Amino acid sequence: ITCLDISSGGGLGVSTSTDGTMKIWQAANGEIRRLLEGHVYDVNCCRFFPSGLVVLSGGMDAQLKIWSAEDASCVVTFKGHKGGILDTAIVDRGRNVLSCSRDGTARLWDCGKSACLGVIADCSSPVNGIALGTADSSLNLGTPEKAPSEREVGTEGKILLLAREDKKLQGVGLQSRQPVFLFVGSDAFNCCTFLSSTYILAGAQDGNIYQLDVRNTNAPIQIIHRSGAPVLSLLPYRDGFIASQGN
Repeated sequence: ITCLDISSGGGLGVSTSTDGTMKIWQAANGEIRRLLEGHVYDVNCCRFFPSGLVVLSGGMDAQLKIWSAEDASCVVTFKGHKGGILDTAIVDRGRNVLSCSRDGTARLWDCGKSACLGVIADCSSPVNGIALGTADSSLNLGTPEKAPSEREVGTEGKILLLAREDKKLQGVGLQSRQPVFLFVGSDAFNCCTFLSSTYILAGAQDGNIYQLDVRNTNAPIQIIHRSGAPVLSLLPYRDGFIASQGN
């Protein structure tokens, strides 16, 4: 099992696996409700849209798919990445979604027209994880080179974090596509998340968890190191966070 998510109402769970399938579960008793089939090879990531009725997934087949949790149909398939999709994010209520890939790019997609609205970043190194957050108002997110498409909904004032294989954690203005910061860590970054509009976390392959302030990323606020096992996922929880590691 590569990824899990729970619907906003808590009633359903979704999981993806290296066997190429996805399952929708009844959260209360673990009963399988739907089998979502359509990806080839490993499915790497899944998440519910805020409605809790629709699921977004990405796989090693370089395809990003949107599914109905109610009847298991694949509503949309996005194609454009040249390598496996490693993580996704949903903008606001889900008119637009984001994906990152082994091909080094992060892309913004329009769900209604099932089209790519643009490459947000091209890193020339696999992007292992992304996180989307509302930026602190003091942060300069840059200005778009050309006016955003009217199909872009809710991208203003947002910052996208990219956890990169080349030991870099990057912040990019979602609407501007401009770099906001670039932090170099001790090893490949696997995952990242927002604790607030100013504080972020990133987990590295060597077991380091970096806490940074987006307004000044020159030096981390702290580096947490519990074991040398890779940090695989991070989740804000109450006043702290939960981390999973490869041990």
